[in-house]
Amino acid sequence: MTRFILPILALLYTSVVFGQNTFTTTLRDAESKEVLVGATAQVKGTTIGASADLNGKLTINNIPDGNQTITFRYVGYDNISIAYVFPLDTPPVEIFLRQSDAEQLEEVIVTATRTSRTIENTPTRIEVISLEEIDEKSNMRPSNVAMLLHESTGIQVQQTSYTSATATIRIQGLDGKYTQLLKDGFPMFGGFSSGLSILDIPPLDLRQVEIIKGSASTLYGGGSIAGVVNFVSKEPKDKREINIILNQTSALGSDAGIFTSYRKKKVGFTLLTTGHYQKEYDVDKDDFTEIPQQGDFTFNPKIFFYLRDSTRLTIANASNASNRLGGDIHVIQGNNDNYHRYYEKNNSFRNVTYVDFNHWLNAKSRLTVKEGVSYFNRRLQIPDYLFVGTQINSYTDVSYITTVKKHTLVIGGNYIYDDFTEGQDSSSVKRNQTQSTAGVYIQDNWDITDKWLAEMGLRTDYHFTYGSFVLPRVSLLYKATEQLSTRLGAGLGYKAPTIFVEETEALAYKDVAPIDANLDAEQSYGASFDINYRRTILDKLGFSVNHLFFYTTIDKPLILEQDTLNFYHFKNQPKPIQTYGFETNMKFILDPLKLFVGYTFTQADAKYKVGRQFVSLVPQNQLNIALLCEKERKFKIGVEAYWRDKQYLSDGSGTNAYWEFGFFAEKTFGKVSLFVNFENFTDTRQNRFQQVVFPPHENPTFSETWTHTEGFVINGGIKLRL
Repeated sequence: MTRFILPILALLYTSVVFGQNTFTTTLRDAESKEVLVGATAQVKGTTIGASADLNGKLTINNIPDGNQTITFRYVGYDNISIAYVFPLDTPPVEIFLRQSDAEQLEEVIVTATRTSRTIENTPTRIEVISLEEIDEKSNMRPSNVAMLLHESTGIQVQQTSYTSATATIRIQGLDGKYTQLLKDGFPMFGGFSSGLSILDIPPLDLRQVEIIKGSASTLYGGGSIAGVVNFVSKEPKDKREINIILNQTSALGSDAGIFTSYRKKKVGFTLLTTGHYQKEYDVDKDDFTEIPQQGDFTFNPKIFFYLRDSTRLTIANASNASNRLGGDIHVIQGNNDNYHRYYEKNNSFRNVTYVDFNHWLNAKSRLTVKEGVSYFNRRLQIPDYLFVGTQINSYTDVSYITTVKKHTLVIGGNYIYDDFTEGQDSSSVKRNQTQSTAGVYIQDNWDITDKWLAEMGLRTDYHFTYGSFVLPRVSLLYKATEQLSTRLGAGLGYKAPTIFVEETEALAYKDVAPIDANLDAEQSYGASFDINYRRTILDKLGFSVNHLFFYTTIDKPLILEQDTLNFYHFKNQPKPIQTYGFETNMKFILDPLKLFVGYTFTQADAKYKVGRQFVSLVPQNQLNIALLCEKERKFKIGVEAYWRDKQYLSDGSGTNAYWEFGFFAEKTFGKVSLFVNFENFTDTRQNRFQQVVFPPHENPTFSETWTHTEGFVINGGIKLRL
């Protein structure tokens, strides 16, 4: 199936040569004849190239006279190289690319850096979860992207409530508040809404997920100390697409979702609708839920207007309503009494509306305007306590992207407004907070030579409460050979104070004091270095390995402390948090087999602590292994294994190391696929290692969550592609 890439120009380079020739053609799918928006072409041995516009048209300027070979590429298609002698008498009207039978070491175009380059030509290190992987993981958990991120090296999905299963994302050992979540480049998932963010994003409409580990301050500002996760949606194409998924789990959960898209000439649309119902689930029969009773509904329409060949307007809305009720199972079932009285109730509603305008001023320059508004309301209730709040967030960004010789420049500015208001029936001490930030930025992607590429950026933010922040960032890519490359990157970051972090979420924000006006913003600096090697052996075995070293320091970290009256306050610490380590990812492909191996070492130290200076809930060693056997459009079978090292809890005690295993299978019959998944079939769960619920029964406390709570779960279902 054709995969469309965001239709923006990239890889357009010029050089001063004696001959100045122009090459124009249209790129199409060899079977469907659909145009390939975003397909690229490059003159071999040079940086001269271009990408196809909204109509598949591609124009390369400044081609030297003489014999030249042009290579045409598109994600999921076989590359083709054609030799020409310039000047041409008659250029080809159309060029047809064929889909790959088995994609070996695939080429991916990324959007998180705004320049839409291929990964191999992007100095910033970016990991991409492809459509194939998204499709596989959506079989395991169709309702949200938690499973999609859980199995990536260097990333933890950290559960923050034992009974309600709320969760956040940790990258390289850093708290979830330091990671910026984006949907199609819009940062609409921070602050009050962060505890439920990854639970509100279904994977059915995603084309790919882009992950930047380490500071991404230049383009995204505060909050991206640990990194950025950008969820990129599918776009409409000339051929109608309808995907339906139905799923049922042994843990009493049900899912249904439909995604449809279509483009006809000047107008296109995508529409995602999903529903999820979960019955309360108490696996160990201790009266308390490991999975809460839950109902979710998502409705995401998006309209694309192709106003002309050079202009596109996108208008989108995303709504999600969620109701969760966890705690004592007798209370949930309506049988509460003086002994059975504990519950944790979460009701939330999120609505995000955004507009994305792109206009190509010419073949080298593009203007982009983004505007988004987000509304989030949440009601969190436990016995004798209620927390109600509303968050309104707006994001405005204007950027100009242009190519000047060997430089691709991104120049822009944005304004972010975030307002949290606590409800009148909530806590007696209101934790209201309004934050406004204005920023300007510039980024330069400089193709120094064919082998050396640089990305340099500078951003200045003015936070209306915490002052100015100057945030430089630099990345350097060296392509030693076609198989071997290295990247070096470094940058600064910051995070403004907020009460909405993992620790306060676990407390349901009870007894948490407002942010003190005298607090300072946290500031960071970090660096990374990676080596990437890939090759194909005997035209059969595809192999790639990536080894990453990382380091981050956060000065004046804000830490939650309890006073003598049992209230919790944030305080800046005099010494930093430091994390460092390395990741190794290996990939082997021998059709029809694929083997993935990932290892992560993380040393996360809280230098302000006396004695053992650990950051809690961070395993020092992690190992991920996945073996997949796949015959495209026929079947897919896989087995996965994950090992997590010992972790330290906030009280200094250590946990057990553990393994978890999974098995999945999918069989395709034309447009219908049947799938089954055995998740954690060795039944690893926290209550097998320790007591997790502590008396009194009517008002219990819970241990920190550090592994699975629900244990072995089977799910299966059907997918329709119409």
